[in-house]
Amino acid sequence: MKKNSLKQKVLFYLAIFTLVIIGGLWFLQVLSLGTYYEISKTSTIEKIAKKVHDSYDDKDYKDILDNLAFEDDVCIEITNKYNIYYSTDSASRGCLINNSESINKFKLNFMKNNNNNSATYKVINPRFKNKTLIHGIKLDEDIFAFISTSLEPIGSTVSVLKTQLIYITIIVLIIAVVIAFIISKKISDPIEKIINNSKLISKGKYNTNFKSGTDIEEIKELEETLNNVAVELSKTESLRRELLANVSHDLKTPLTLIKANAEIVKDLTYKNKEKREKNLDTIISEVDRLNLLVEDILDLSKMQTVETELNIEKFNLGELVKNIINKFDVLKSDGYIIEYEGFDVFVKADKKKIEQVIYNLINNAINYTGDNKKVYIKLIDIDDNVKLEVIDTGIGIEKEDLNYIWDKYYKVDKKYKRVSYGTGLGLSIVKNILNLHGFKYGVESKKNTGTKFYFLVKKQKM
Repeated sequence: MKKNSLKQKVLFYLAIFTLVIIGGLWFLQVLSLGTYYEISKTSTIEKIAKKVHDSYDDKDYKDILDNLAFEDDVCIEITNKYNIYYSTDSASRGCLINNSESINKFKLNFMKNNNNNSATYKVINPRFKNKTLIHGIKLDEDIFAFISTSLEPIGSTVSVLKTQLIYITIIVLIIAVVIAFIISKKISDPIEKIINNSKLISKGKYNTNFKSGTDIEEIKELEETLNNVAVELSKTESLRRELLANVSHDLKTPLTLIKANAEIVKDLTYKNKEKREKNLDTIISEVDRLNLLVEDILDLSKMQTVETELNIEKFNLGELVKNIINKFDVLKSDGYIIEYEGFDVFVKADKKKIEQVIYNLINNAINYTGDNKKVYIKLIDIDDNVKLEVIDTGIGIEKEDLNYIWDKYYKVDKKYKRVSYGTGLGLSIVKNILNLHGFKYGVESKKNTGTKFYFLVKKQKM
């Protein structure tokens, strides 16, 4: 068993709990039993003394005393300084009815003290050498009653209890150890399995299943959580590999083109101005593409790792959308059509970042629209908000992929396709910017129909 393991802890604490309970039983049933017994007996003979006093003038007085002595196992003596008028069976070990000098002295002292109407003492019975309680009460001017009872039977009772508790202690400890082992095993075995499976996860085996068959609700919830974590880690690892492959591809292709065109200029076209300019334009274009990729990566990294400050200002969203659409006029020659339905509406946001959001959404729609090459952009008035929609007519996105399209370089077909206009980080940047603003956003898609991206922003007065 490992040091400080769960099994060891459960066994230890349950053993401590058991010992505390047994210790309490020993204290209450053995160590404090004598004191409790004496208190109980004192209370009993005081009550009997009151009954003896209250029934003193009753014509059946002696019968009453006999019943009291028999029912409560006490000895009762009615006497004055010289004669005994009544006494119970003198054979009882609780009786102090004799001519012992110490007992007679106690009785005489009590009878001589006129200030005492009652008193209780614990004495040694000289006849049987046992501890005895004696209680004296004054019945009349010179008539007294003495009620006595033995404390000795408690000794044999304690002895029996001690023997009994020894066996109980041994049995309970054995049972406690067995129960502790069963409980700790039931709890620790699933946890140990979870720990071992977690070690497999740390080694990259994300298909590990954490189910252990336990019926403990908290452990079942932990297993379910870890299974979900394993699934998400598996997806994250897949995305990481795709990201590395995609970034490598995006870097390699422009670099290859730059190198090739530079070598052509150096070796072949450096004297031909037209060809040289064409090669240099290609180099510049690819460098621009690299700059765009680096800027997107830096922007995304900054938004995810540093608290970005927003430059909030009031601006015309409709006008901003039209200006961005104008930037894509160059694509008209390739047959792309961007249809816009909107109006002038003022909002408050970081204008530069919202421009980046809209640009990326339009760029994404262009890259994935259908063969008709149409993209629709709409501004919709919804109560206090305005909703911007960017719609393509492409193949759509599967339902299970919708939650992951905002991830870097996530491709719904799981195969990398170099985009014509962008870096593959656009939607991830969109998500981060809209999260920074606290805007509601989302995506809706129908297979073979198209996809709609949207976000909402609160309207402002003009």
